[in-house]
Amino acid sequence: MAKFSSKNALKLEAPSLTLAIIVIGALFVGYLLTMVSAIHSFVLIILLLISVCVFLWPEAGLYLVIFSMLLSPEIITGDIGGKGTLGRGLTVRLEDFLLIFIGLSWFARTAVDKTTGLFRKTPLNQPIAAYIIVCLVATLWGRITGDVQGIAGFFFVLKYFEYMIVFFMVVNYVETPDQAKRLLFCLFLTCFIVSMYGLIQIPGGERVSAPFEGARGEPNTFGGYLVFMGAVAVALIDHLKDMRVRLGLAVLLVVLLISLLYTQSRASYLAVIPAYLVFSLLSRRRFYLIAGLIVALALSPLIIPRVAKERIAFTFMQPEAKGQIQFGKVRLDTSASARIIGYKKGLSDWRKSPIMGYGVTGHHFMDAQYPRILVETGIVGMLAFAWLVYTLFHVGLSTWRYAQDDLLRGLSVGLLAGLVGLLVHAIGANTFIIVRIMEPFWFLTGIVIALSQMNDETIHAPPV
Repeated sequence: MAKFSSKNALKLEAPSLTLAIIVIGALFVGYLLTMVSAIHSFVLIILLLISVCVFLWPEAGLYLVIFSMLLSPEIITGDIGGKGTLGRGLTVRLEDFLLIFIGLSWFARTAVDKTTGLFRKTPLNQPIAAYIIVCLVATLWGRITGDVQGIAGFFFVLKYFEYMIVFFMVVNYVETPDQAKRLLFCLFLTCFIVSMYGLIQIPGGERVSAPFEGARGEPNTFGGYLVFMGAVAVALIDHLKDMRVRLGLAVLLVVLLISLLYTQSRASYLAVIPAYLVFSLLSRRRFYLIAGLIVALALSPLIIPRVAKERIAFTFMQPEAKGQIQFGKVRLDTSASARIIGYKKGLSDWRKSPIMGYGVTGHHFMDAQYPRILVETGIVGMLAFAWLVYTLFHVGLSTWRYAQDDLLRGLSVGLLAGLVGLLVHAIGANTFIIVRIMEPFWFLTGIVIALSQMNDETIHAPPV
């Protein structure tokens, strides 16, 4: 049997069990090393060492996950089938492998320690399970009907579940406020690093993006991430009393906003305003904050960079081209038009399979979250997603109302404001299935719930 101290250090009372695990593991690793090349052997050994480290000290795994979220390289596989992949294949990142090995260490640890549950009870467990099950069932049905090609759909569902694993890891491992503060520091440090990387790209004249995003980059993804992290930073500045922490977050916010403007992501620009309004309404200084927003909007033509203004104007001033949509005298650019066309086509095709949809990757690629959920998983999937979002709002509002701790109140406001921003961002992007946005989002959600539970501020599941 195993006992865990307050610092999560593992102490085994059964040496024979430990010895058996070591022997079996050594034999398995030795067999694998005979089957792969030297470089693959080296990578495998590193990952196994990480697994052992995480088994003994789970918090180390969380630090690795944080820094790998935005700072890990990507590998795009060959075509594995699926009409919803835009011909890019499956994107695999370093954190995918890390999460596999960290997750296996987590399962092993919970198997040894009978006092630790696999999934700690939270209000989000049921809606998360419902959404994942719906995605799996819809994809299986799509595979049977022939809409889902190859194994792409199941790989993508696994990637959707990946960030949920991050949430459960955080909820299970975070046991003290000091742990939460260390993890938050690393989250913001990672955000500062990638925001500085964005500043470095500005002189090149291209749209800025996060590191290791491939040749084309993904500015819209980077913009969504910055909107969420910015919302959390603003909320903490408003709630915390430590001037050093507030000053550090203010510096981060300046760098973050500059990078956000140069992403030239219109979906991200649009998401900032509702996120800020939610933050303002939940703040004690709401009058001054809303007044500040009005002043900022009035002065925006003078303070916003030229490239950002041109990007916004391009929506309505692109030279006439094929694929544009026109409403009266207003003509939209091809990118905005493509999203509207995608909405129309998605709604039209959804009617042919309204209950469970076509399955994940069973329909043509659409760069918009809501029609994609509807067409891939049907009305059942849309209801499961709505339940999940509704529960997230309930968790954030309950925490904000009842928490006495300034840190927890600030985080809950940041979670709510960031969630609203991401819901708006999702109008023009697949926000809620993008790992580089969802991993930080679910990581922070896990911290909020862990802090609430350790303070005995129980958050009950909302009525359905």
